[in-house]
Amino acid sequence: MSQVSFIILARNEEHQISECIESVQKFQIADEILLIDDLSTDRTAEIAEGLGAKIIQHSMNGDWGAQWNFAISQAKFEWIFFIDADERMTEKLAKHLRKIVDENDQRFAYNVTRLNYFYGQKLKHGGWFPDYALRLFPKEGVHVEGFIHQTTHHPREEKNLPLDEFMIHYSYRDWDHYFKKFESYTTMAARKMQSEGKSASLLDILIRPAWASFRMYVLRLGFLDGKIGFFLAMFHFFYTMVKYVKLMYLSEQKKDRGSI
Repeated sequence: MSQVSFIILARNEEHQISECIESVQKFQIADEILLIDDLSTDRTAEIAEGLGAKIIQHSMNGDWGAQWNFAISQAKFEWIFFIDADERMTEKLAKHLRKIVDENDQRFAYNVTRLNYFYGQKLKHGGWFPDYALRLFPKEGVHVEGFIHQTTHHPREEKNLPLDEFMIHYSYRDWDHYFKKFESYTTMAARKMQSEGKSASLLDILIRPAWASFRMYVLRLGFLDGKIGFFLAMFHFFYTMVKYVKLMYLSEQKKDRGSI
């Protein structure tokens, strides 16, 4: 019978890591829980180890793709499932995952959707659901690329698991958490676009935020999520603006360095 390694990449997640691991253990789906700890300065590793997870200390150095590849290389079993510290396993998903692993048909890799929560409220619209990501795949022949947003390369056909077999994702605990991610994510997004050879004009900064907010709130029905849908659409306006402002200044700095 084939087996599956659950992998968590974490840094300073002491407030969430126990609930994540316990949600996996509850359904007896994991044959191994492997936590790759990015040199946390809190009790993340201690808590995870106390729950039976295997801990490996390994610095990410800002390279998510390299960290994923390291994690995959350290996994003991032939199937891999990635779960983040702010995600929780659910019963329907766990049952289907166990069935897939037991059947061991390695022609396929599987995308799992996430049901996002913000301040305890489900986000079912505005582009928040379905939120598919590749999470379950055979270990052999997998390679991940990308410093920020990863691309997983593998020789298999991908399948989407049913929408009612989701993970719960607590994407933002509160507004303070949101704005901390806002700062880091806009910087990472700008750097990614720069690495792809993109640049930003004043027109981008004026037009793209309005379009992004309109698309989230109106075209993707964000208004059906009530006031939180409105707030998130408005903040998406500013997120998009800041991302392109940062891209503009990154591009200008690159030009300045090139002219020296």
